Amino acid sequence: MSDAVANISVSVFDPSEPRMNPLFDTHAHLNSKDFDENVAEVVERARQGGVVGIGVIGIDLATSRRAVELAAEFPDMIHAVVGIQPNSVAESSEGDFAEIEKLASAPGVRGIGETGLDCYWDDTPIEQQQIAFDQHIDLACRLALPMVIHMRESGELIAEQLARQSQLPEAVMHSFTGDWELAERCLEMGLMISFAGMVTFKKSDDLREVAKRVPEDRLLIETDSPYLSPEPLRGKRPNEPARVQHILRCLADVRNVPTSTLAEATTANARRFFKLP
Repeated sequence: MSDAVANISVSVFDPSEPRMNPLFDTHAHLNSKDFDENVAEVVERARQGGVVGIGVIGIDLATSRRAVELAAEFPDMIHAVVGIQPNSVAESSEGDFAEIEKLASAPGVRGIGETGLDCYWDDTPIEQQQIAFDQHIDLACRLALPMVIHMRESGELIAEQLARQSQLPEAVMHSFTGDWELAERCLEMGLMISFAGMVTFKKSDDLREVAKRVPEDRLLIETDSPYLSPEPLRGKRPNEPARVQHILRCLADVRNVPTSTLAEATTANARRFFKLP
């Protein structure tokens, strides 16, 4: 790890600081139980920290409905993404995906997902995950909405499934953890690449090298709240959108660009991805 990254890992953000780089947390789960009691406070802390948008991502029907509710409650900040995450597919009820299709037309919905494949957990057989992934791809294409892709030890399988499609929606590989070869394949298919707290971890030199090479106009940042708290807050849950500034600072350092420049670029990328004004 470079000295500059090490310095990032010990700098603690003070929301009272006057600096206001625009930040966009493209992937957070403020619809999880971790935030049942304080979601308004969490959104306000994000706002005070310069966050101008938060993508709230569904993992099943209940959390997708909650994402839509939060988008209605905080229309200037929260943008809903609805779907059934691969680990939730097996436990979803018959008819849940039809309800997701209906939700996708609700005000404030800006994307489909999270979907994809997961080879780490064994909650859902991979064949069943692949069927659900195809359903989400088709829905995103039909509605012209971007898609959020979950990957965990499944990057190659995801790339292969995407390559088999006759049409792809705009999509992002969220919380990217693959190597540069996989990143190149994703970029060639037109995907965005998003980095979460893992890119700040002290042993993530290889991942930082990948982040260094992603074209600026294809780069997004996220917290994946309440998970993956970045350095210097690693292990401190719940993570929350205000902490997205730590991911930004780390990426700006490894890419050798000012934080203000990268903040503006990643925020513009997020607005373009979610089709926001």
